[in-house]
Amino acid sequence: MRRRNGANHAGVRRRVLLRHTLRILRAMNTAWLAGASGLVGSQLLSCLLDAPQFTTVVSLGRKPLAVVSPRLIQRNVDFSALDVAGLVPPDVAFCALGTTIAKAGSKEAFRAVDHDAVLAFAKAALGAGARGFLVVTALGANPKSSVFYSRVKGDIEADLRALGFASLVIAQPSLLMGERAESRPIERAAVVATRLFGGLLKPFASRPIEAKVVARALVAVAQASPLGVTVYPSGQLQTLGGA
Repeated sequence: MRRRNGANHAGVRRRVLLRHTLRILRAMNTAWLAGASGLVGSQLLSCLLDAPQFTTVVSLGRKPLAVVSPRLIQRNVDFSALDVAGLVPPDVAFCALGTTIAKAGSKEAFRAVDHDAVLAFAKAALGAGARGFLVVTALGANPKSSVFYSRVKGDIEADLRALGFASLVIAQPSLLMGERAESRPIERAAVVATRLFGGLLKPFASRPIEAKVVARALVAVAQASPLGVTVYPSGQLQTLGGA
C-alpha cells in the first residue's frame, strides 16, 4: 500500500510539473523585439526564431530586415510616435535598442534612442498585454553616475522598474563583441586583446562578452519567467549564455 501511495504521489507530481511546463510554453507564444538590426538584437532574433516556444516573433524597427521566416512579422516604426495597432499581442518583449553618442551625433539624440525609444517600446508592449520585458542596458548603469552614458542607462532602468511588469529582466553586459555594421576602432582593439588574452580575462566578470552569449542568456531567462525585477550583470550572462 505504501509503495502504491508513493507511486501515486510521484505520478501527481509529474502531472503537475507537466501542466506547469505546458502553461509556460503556451504563455510564451508571441515575442516582440525592438532593435533587431543591432549587434545583440540580430542575435536575439536568430535565437527567438530557433526557439520552439515562440510561434510568432514581431520585429519593430526603423528599417526592414533581410530576414525571412514564416514565424516573423516585421513592422517599420517611428519610436518617437510608436504605433502598434493591429499587431499580434505580445506575451513577452525583448529590447536591444541602443546607439553611441558618436553615431547619434549628440547627447540629446543618444538619449532619444537609449532612453526615450526604449521606454516608448516598453509602454507599448505593456499596454498590448506583455507580462514580461527583457532589456539590454550596460554594466555600470547608474542614474547617479557622473558618466553620461551610464547615467542614461541607469535612468531607463529606473523608469522601466516603475512600469510594473510582472517580470522585468535587466541584462547588463560588459563590452560587446561581434560583427558590427559600423566601425568602432576602440571596441575592435578591445576585442583583439580579449581574443589574445582570453584565458587571463576569463575569471573577471567584466571581461568583454559575445553578443550571441547575451542573446542566448536572455532567451534562457525568458523561459524561466522570473517574477519581479531581476538584474543580470555581465558575469552571470556569460554563465547563462554558455560562454
